[in-house]
Amino acid sequence: MANKRIHVYVLSGFLGSGKTTLLTKAIDYFTEAGRKPAVIMNEIGEVNLDGQLIANEVPMSELLGGCICCSSRGDLATALNELVTTEQPDLIFVESTGIANPMEIIDEITDASLILPIELSALITVVDAPQLLELNRTSRGKTYRLMRDQIRCANLLLLNKTDLLQGVALQEVHDLVREWNPYADLHYTVFSQIDIQLIEDIHTEDSAGSPVQGQPEEASVPHSHEHHQGHDHHHSHNHVMAYTHFFERAVDSNAFEQFVSQLPQEVYRAKGILSFSDTSSRFLFQYAYREMDFVKITPKGDVPDVAVFIGENFAKDVIRAELLKLEAESAT
Repeated sequence: MANKRIHVYVLSGFLGSGKTTLLTKAIDYFTEAGRKPAVIMNEIGEVNLDGQLIANEVPMSELLGGCICCSSRGDLATALNELVTTEQPDLIFVESTGIANPMEIIDEITDASLILPIELSALITVVDAPQLLELNRTSRGKTYRLMRDQIRCANLLLLNKTDLLQGVALQEVHDLVREWNPYADLHYTVFSQIDIQLIEDIHTEDSAGSPVQGQPEEASVPHSHEHHQGHDHHHSHNHVMAYTHFFERAVDSNAFEQFVSQLPQEVYRAKGILSFSDTSSRFLFQYAYREMDFVKITPKGDVPDVAVFIGENFAKDVIRAELLKLEAESAT
């Protein structure tokens, strides 16, 4: 179950930043590689013009008339469910509207990943460099704050339209983006032109903690691929937004509570469906703002024991090791 997950990539960035250009390139790349991509597009307004750029044979679901994260809370999970069951794609791109807060989207996809065979693999943000520079120098309002959130959450950042900025201006944008997100893999682009292999590399690195036991961390980094920002790149596997852990067996509820109470503060959200060795029922657990909540549930269908941890720059390996230790202890 654990290793047959469909990778989900969220594309974030403001209208006109170049997200759809990137999406069309990515779809061509994966289709040519013999993979089956699917797309969920969400735009404000009732008609989705961008959707017309996507080839007809790519399964696509559109959420119109509102934004993924407010009026249609829950619709994203429904759209994911429909795509997974009817199309069985290999990967899914969620192109969020320019004004969506990525945290809400991360939350909803990880909620869905508890009951669907999907895994949030990356958040890719396309930054309109000239627009960000102008906002930084003039009006630091709502748009500016939203751009900051979109940049903070990303594992892969495209600083786009960099051909329109010179010297000092480019450095100013670079420094601002790095202040908000020192960890993501950062690339300067024109027309969102990037080696799409980089998108694929994200989850190969971040899934060093997948079911293969005892893999050295380096083994997951592709050697054949040349990264231009080598110095930036080494951090990317630390900047984990969402780490998914599949449990092989039930764990002790007290030991698990103890573990959650000691999560590093970089982990600001966690959730899961678990079986405990000392009680008969299964539980849904939610953790946010350092508070924990357990609810008895009976999931429908074949739902694995799974937990998702969401945060910025936390050491995934440490959390994974702790959980494996909990599992080992309950086996004895």
